Amino acid sequence: MAMLDGRVAICTGAARGVGAEVAKAMAAAGAKLVVVDPGVGGGGEGGDQRPAEETAAAIRQAGGEAVANFGSVANFDDCLQMVAQAREAFGRLDIVFNAAGILRDKMFHNMFPEDWQAVIDVHLTGHFNVNRAAINLFREQNYGRMIMVSSTSGLLGNVGQANYGTAKFGIVALARIVAMENQAKGITANVICPSADTRMTRSVPTPKDPAAAALREERLRRSRADAIAPLCVFLASEQAGYVNGQVFHQRAGELSLYGHMRPVRMVHRNGGWTPETIAEVAMPSLANGFTSLDSRNTHAGLPME
Repeated sequence: MAMLDGRVAICTGAARGVGAEVAKAMAAAGAKLVVVDPGVGGGGEGGDQRPAEETAAAIRQAGGEAVANFGSVANFDDCLQMVAQAREAFGRLDIVFNAAGILRDKMFHNMFPEDWQAVIDVHLTGHFNVNRAAINLFREQNYGRMIMVSSTSGLLGNVGQANYGTAKFGIVALARIVAMENQAKGITANVICPSADTRMTRSVPTPKDPAAAALREERLRRSRADAIAPLCVFLASEQAGYVNGQVFHQRAGELSLYGHMRPVRMVHRNGGWTPETIAEVAMPSLANGFTSLDSRNTHAGLPME
């Protein structure tokens, strides 16, 4: 018996890259798929139904069951229709995997409000929309698997991605709270931060330094999109019921579990603080080996889908 036999999944952003590979892997593991993708460009422009149809056709040709959907996760009514289509086509819904995404990278001082809002709408509001559309069905059936997609651009930061990173960090909070609220209902919500060679990662400008550019190219070459799929299949399975509210990063064969935010240092002063005593006593200083920005947290310009 395959790991996802009898299950039905909605996979968004499933026409290309990580989304397509996860959809195919879930189908190979026995799931029936609603393949969602409006076929827009990397910045959200245009639209084309052929890519989603091609992924659905590839699943069917391999012996699986899949239907295409061309809705946008940025539109709540479209997300309600995705859930309705899953129930109409396959009788149920068990899994939501949301890889839909766009990039509009700019330095913060050059970012226009429309660039900010478009990315927030697709990534953060998109995660609200598609999971909100499914949550009450999951609660009624006392079962559901939500796999949300964040990025180390949100966890660690990345230059030129204030909109993307903010949205991706918000997704971590969303998953954590949804997991807390629904664990008694047999529902899990987990986060993956995938690093893979995709259209989105290829859209990031190559570093000007030749050594950094070569390192980036080598990392991309080794980071196949299909390497992310086994983790998603497991998290979508019944066997993963004990994994909830967690954040994972994967690049090729490297799988990491991220910790949740915790205080790393605490100091107390009887009678409270003044600005002067904070400066003198409370704040980590360069002399103590701390800086305001730890450059070790960068990841060589590799955004995560």
